[in-house]
Amino acid sequence: MLVEELRAEVERRLKAWTREHGAEAPAVTLTQAPAHVKADVSLPWPLAAAKLLRRRPLEVAGEAAALLKDIPGVGAAEPAPPGFVNLTFSTAALGADLAAVLAEPASAGRSPLEAPREILLEYVSANPTGPVHLATSRAATLGDSLARILRRRGHAVRTEYYVNDAGKQVELLGQSVQARWEQLHGKDTQVPEKGYRGEYIVDIAKAAPSEAKSWGPAEFAKLAIEAMLAQHRADTELFGAHFDRWYRESELHAAGAVEKTMAKLKAMGKAYEKDGALWLGTSSDEGEDDKDRVLVRKDGVPTYFLADIAYHEDKYSRGATELIDIWGADHHGYVPRMKAAVAALGHPPESFHAIVHQLVHMIKKEDFEKVVMKMSKRKGEFITLRELVSVVGVDACRFFFALRTPNTHMQFDWELAQKKTNDNPVFYVQYVHARIASIFREAASMAPEAALPRDNARSAAAQGLGQGAPDWSLLTAPDERALLIKAAWLPETLKACERELSPHPLAVYLMELAGLYHKFYEHCRVLDSTEPALTATRLALCRGVQTVIAEGLELLGVSAPQEM
Repeated sequence: MLVEELRAEVERRLKAWTREHGAEAPAVTLTQAPAHVKADVSLPWPLAAAKLLRRRPLEVAGEAAALLKDIPGVGAAEPAPPGFVNLTFSTAALGADLAAVLAEPASAGRSPLEAPREILLEYVSANPTGPVHLATSRAATLGDSLARILRRRGHAVRTEYYVNDAGKQVELLGQSVQARWEQLHGKDTQVPEKGYRGEYIVDIAKAAPSEAKSWGPAEFAKLAIEAMLAQHRADTELFGAHFDRWYRESELHAAGAVEKTMAKLKAMGKAYEKDGALWLGTSSDEGEDDKDRVLVRKDGVPTYFLADIAYHEDKYSRGATELIDIWGADHHGYVPRMKAAVAALGHPPESFHAIVHQLVHMIKKEDFEKVVMKMSKRKGEFITLRELVSVVGVDACRFFFALRTPNTHMQFDWELAQKKTNDNPVFYVQYVHARIASIFREAASMAPEAALPRDNARSAAAQGLGQGAPDWSLLTAPDERALLIKAAWLPETLKACERELSPHPLAVYLMELAGLYHKFYEHCRVLDSTEPALTATRLALCRGVQTVIAEGLELLGVSAPQEM
């Protein structure tokens, strides 16, 4: 945790110094120095502190640099215009940090300085009216990867899939299946105008038992829900996304949770009656929502919104102190009203986070041109998750989705995802892991003691062609140092994932680390029998990079192959 330890010590020293000068210290932000700066870390703190101290930024930077230059692990601290402090780590500190990752790979990124949080993460929650499709695959990647990263950061995370097995959509599903069943039995029954028309509806109807002749839409809906849920479970497991609980909306209603939540809102003075309906009065509460919302219609039927509020109240009642929901693009306007509802129930609005991921467009080549495929669940025109995985594989799916921030539209290139070249981002990263594995196989043929298993972490840090602990001072080439610095930035990258609630920073980080390794491999010979000490150290560096890549890919739900 080299960078985190540096930040803590920098904060301690600068806070004491600014107080001596009669001011409160601004927040400390450390960033990896850009390529043109001959340093490892840039500290823009003097720019903010200068305003508070009413001094020139470069003067503040000079005094701050003098304060920080003797921090353990820091090799140099220099002021730079217009008001930065550029810090350079000692090579020994960078090597020790990489050795720590090798010693305990599963702890890389866990922060002992931050209190763990109780988080309930709900994701996918696709309506059981059809198969899990392309857009939902993005939610599966986002949710599962985020859960893995937050757990690595030290938080207690429970994952949940909310099943909407009640309401008008389910009724329409039952009517659609019944119409198809009757068609199969010689009746000229039409599928409802807004019904579901995919071939999967016919398959469900074909699976109906003989007693279905006496069924109504409700029984057909139940058959369809169970069939779709079984498929959803199988498909998400295939994709590597695991849920601690599958929570059905029907459970919520059966437990009386909707009525209890409504009573609580009334008791708190947040619900009122008008025009024969019950409303949630939140439009004036801290500006969370722009207007009041109907909870119970004039006909006495609760809205979906009320059931959803009850579900979130239930989440809090089960011990969660923080909720994260991952929703599709059509839920963007739903965010402020749910945040307002959470506040109305007496929970801190900041304890609720909604991540709205944008649409995914599948790009395929037709007649030598790339075109966007049109999809519709109701018409049965879509690519299912299972179809996607069968063609491009889980690894490509998950890495491609992780490479984009949730709030950006995405074009999924069908052909690129199948390529086995460096043009394919996931291949580009995985190939580094496999290439390093091949180096160790070659090293084993030269000296068997160099071929230690990957999980023998403490020994792996020191392994080489018969040598002892690596001598990090031998790594003087710029490409070697670039790898050491990038490896040290893994914990900060995971912290950025937590802050942004997205695996995107980690996917980008792995691409950058892979790029640095490709350059290193071109310029630095790893196995050299004439330089045993340097070989040993470069092997340790390679093992460190391989470990970091393996850990990062695991957090994204992507495999780290030994051969490609």
